[in-house]
Amino acid sequence: MAQKYDVTLNLPKTDFPMRAGLPKREPEMLKHWEELDIYNEMLKKNEGKPLFNLHDGPPFSNGNIHMGHALNKALKDFITRSYAMRGYYTPYIPGWDNHGMPIESAIIKEQKLNHKAMSVADFRSACEAYAEKYIGIQMQGFKRMGVIGDWEHPYKTMDKGFEADEVRVFGKMYANGHIYKGLKPVYWCAHDETALAEAEIEYHDDPCTTVYVKFPMNDDLGKLSHLDLSKLKFVIWTTTIWTLPGNLAIALHPYESYAIVKPDYSDELFIMAEALTEKVMGIGGYTSYKILEVHPGSFFENMLADHPFLPKTSRLLLADYVTMDSGTGCVHTAPGFGAEDYLTCKSYGMDMVVPVDDQGRHTDYAGKYAGMQTEESNPIILNDMKEAGSLFASEEIVHSYPHCWRCKHPIIFRATPQWFCSVDGFKEEAVKACDDVRWLPAWGKERLGAMIRERADWCISRQRRWGLPIPVFYCSDCGKPVCTEESIESVASIFEERGSNAWFELEAEELLPKAFVCPHCGGVHFTKETDTLDGWFDSGSTHFCAMKRDQGFWPSTMYIEGGDQYRGWFQSSLLVAVGALGMGSPYKECLTHGWTVDGEGKAMHKSLGNGVDPSEIIAEFGADLIRLWAGSADYHVDVRCSKEIFKQLSQNYLKFRNTARYCLGNLDGFDADKLVKPEEMAELDKLGNHPPERTHREGRQRHTTTTSTM
Repeated sequence: MAQKYDVTLNLPKTDFPMRAGLPKREPEMLKHWEELDIYNEMLKKNEGKPLFNLHDGPPFSNGNIHMGHALNKALKDFITRSYAMRGYYTPYIPGWDNHGMPIESAIIKEQKLNHKAMSVADFRSACEAYAEKYIGIQMQGFKRMGVIGDWEHPYKTMDKGFEADEVRVFGKMYANGHIYKGLKPVYWCAHDETALAEAEIEYHDDPCTTVYVKFPMNDDLGKLSHLDLSKLKFVIWTTTIWTLPGNLAIALHPYESYAIVKPDYSDELFIMAEALTEKVMGIGGYTSYKILEVHPGSFFENMLADHPFLPKTSRLLLADYVTMDSGTGCVHTAPGFGAEDYLTCKSYGMDMVVPVDDQGRHTDYAGKYAGMQTEESNPIILNDMKEAGSLFASEEIVHSYPHCWRCKHPIIFRATPQWFCSVDGFKEEAVKACDDVRWLPAWGKERLGAMIRERADWCISRQRRWGLPIPVFYCSDCGKPVCTEESIESVASIFEERGSNAWFELEAEELLPKAFVCPHCGGVHFTKETDTLDGWFDSGSTHFCAMKRDQGFWPSTMYIEGGDQYRGWFQSSLLVAVGALGMGSPYKECLTHGWTVDGEGKAMHKSLGNGVDPSEIIAEFGADLIRLWAGSADYHVDVRCSKEIFKQLSQNYLKFRNTARYCLGNLDGFDADKLVKPEEMAELDKLGNHPPERTHREGRQRHTTTTSTM
């Protein structure tokens, strides 16, 4: 009978399986953790100890989770758990952003809603139900990843209490003098018919026709009477042909030299910057020309030129921002379409003209182009200028142009009455607050500080239905806006009880305190503002509305989001904290991670078919592989993910398991409370019980003694 040698060996023994079977076993483990109430037990263990509060940046509740969500939530879970293990009290309250265009766009597209035919109340109810649905879907996805948090009490920007507190935040900022209504150019999405903030803009390369246009001299103020004025023309340059109907002026630099140029084979006379003459004349096809005379830009101030195709004039103005880097040095100025144009014309006391409507169509002001979409009018205007002889030259180029982050359509610059937050009123305080933050990476401090220094006023109004109403009333008697401490608290109290739908269900007098009178004229009749607040104001208020300073969670210990949030959440949170609360940064540390990209480092898009769905990864490999992927990557830069990468990680994971299995197997029968005494050890065990360094030293001493006695 053959001897079974395995019974003579002390082999490792363990019930720890060689294969993980994560897709099947993880749900059982998660259920067990939930039954144990791991999150609250973790808090109890460290109750009364130092606080570490990682404030959750709210994702939009408008779709399934993606790999960017997975990376972000995994990192937050690692950080929170590591601090809990180090003895910190670590509340983690997940949250969601619910208002605004992302929800509206998604529900209109998915449910084919004719939102314009619906009542405001019905549409808002549909948006709320849609947002709630995806909160549940995303929550289950995050819980399936093993993320521990207070899932029973998440914060939502559409909750009644949150909305009430946000109204109070708005009231504080208004009372501080930082909020005003004005007519000025803003980013405008004609597709979604709403204003946009800087954080809602993406830049993409677009082909376009750039044009050099001749504006004939109308009134030279008697300064150029020695020339034939009928031949004299200013040459401007623009990449947006559709803005030409809105031209009111031509801006020159006051101190740069401007040349009057005569081509050898033409009787026309052109005015352009001397520094750009050679380049511009070459583009126009003029190889031979003479510069007749040169004058500083200030020489031409307040002259008038004729518009190239509309019966009106264009005024010559001076502006320091005119550069000699491109164009002609004569800058086409349409105050209804550009911030600098607006400020320049305003400084000269000129009237505002906005010849494009909410849908991006030319108004009657544009003459024959009225009713046309801006893009539609481009080739028609170009052809008309060619036929009229007012086109100096044209070129086909590709330029970087702003697009709406949600619908991906090109935006326009359009002057409309909007509510703004005047950042200039507290800009320096906001920049200074960055000094008190630990930035990871360190360059984050300078990046955010530079963005705040250079930013324009924050456009906080949106022409949407699904959002927090701007809590401002208008006096029917004097027409002035009304927002007082009493009106704010009245609206907040009603929202606390009924939610923000009350704004659309009640009359103005029902929302205001009893016997309320206009602080400007004593009037008693009011109307309500119809615009809603920018979603970034919602998310920028979460540190106050969700953390609650009176609960000891303000400021947050850490914010951690992707690098795009320097323009978004990092910045809006800081501006709200300083502008409304008059306090410093709402976070002590600000950590940035990269984007998730495909295996080749390219951005993932559905249209390219290179996206990776977390649910598919979990179904095939398990959620622990997503956590391993997040934990093993250098998250400071873009993180690659693909099926091939996860297959390779699964092999590494198997090695980890088998190593752990071997270690556990060797501990079979070990009882730390019943250790074998040295005198009871077998001779072989005694040999292994000596510290290696001591055994080596003693051996060397014995060798030395033997040698010396020989």
